Amino acid sequence: MLEAMGVRLWAPMPSVAPAAAPALDVARPKAAPPATAARGSDLSAPREFVAAVPTVPAASGARDARAAEIAAMDWPALRDAVAACTACGLCRSRRQTVFGVGHPRARWMVVGEAPGEQEDLKGEPFVGPAGRLLDAMLRAIGLTREEAPPERQVFIANTLKCRPPRNRNPEPEELALCEPFLVRQVELVQPRLILAMGRFAVQALLRSSEPIGRLRGRVHQYHGVPLIVTYHPAYLLRNLVDKARAWDDLCLAAATADARAA
Repeated sequence: MLEAMGVRLWAPMPSVAPAAAPALDVARPKAAPPATAARGSDLSAPREFVAAVPTVPAASGARDARAAEIAAMDWPALRDAVAACTACGLCRSRRQTVFGVGHPRARWMVVGEAPGEQEDLKGEPFVGPAGRLLDAMLRAIGLTREEAPPERQVFIANTLKCRPPRNRNPEPEELALCEPFLVRQVELVQPRLILAMGRFAVQALLRSSEPIGRLRGRVHQYHGVPLIVTYHPAYLLRNLVDKARAWDDLCLAAATADARAA
């Protein structure tokens, strides 16, 4: 989990013990010395800890290599990689992956959280009541997920491509393993604006744990792309009073996109 959060693991190097070091062995259980003496002194890390340390860079190296491989993929290869992904345990419970829909060079990119039951069944993000509300929100500002020119058709993707069981919250490790797919989608689309909908989309893109209410209402940046924070449509269905705030967010996004285009 620490590795997924970007926290580098640290272990002390073996060092030469001072003359009084043997006195520190009082609290250790009495045991016969190993056949081959370890380098350094009795202050060296325990044998089981030393054995575990090399696995950290190895795992990190494998993850970096996977991310580099994904970063070089085109659209067909990326879609195939998502469909065949078994990087985390979500592959065992999904019906199908949810890659994303929309224009491959859309001006707007909408990023949601994780697929739900309906998305898992259909293989498309934002379906069911939440999807219908999103479609209405997009229509209100002249956008659509249906086939249209890139200035009108959005591209929609999720932070996770597989549904968590029973719609539970995504785990940090799942988000970290799925992140290279979303990063590559953003790179391929090259949107002029990103609309982040929901807490986990915001956390994945902005690396922020601040509540949405504190982040909305201003323009953020994701690798040089303007990013607007707003509520997830599923949340709005349960909290109707925040629909007005979501409309303000859409107006801010539209004005930001227009200014960027100009």
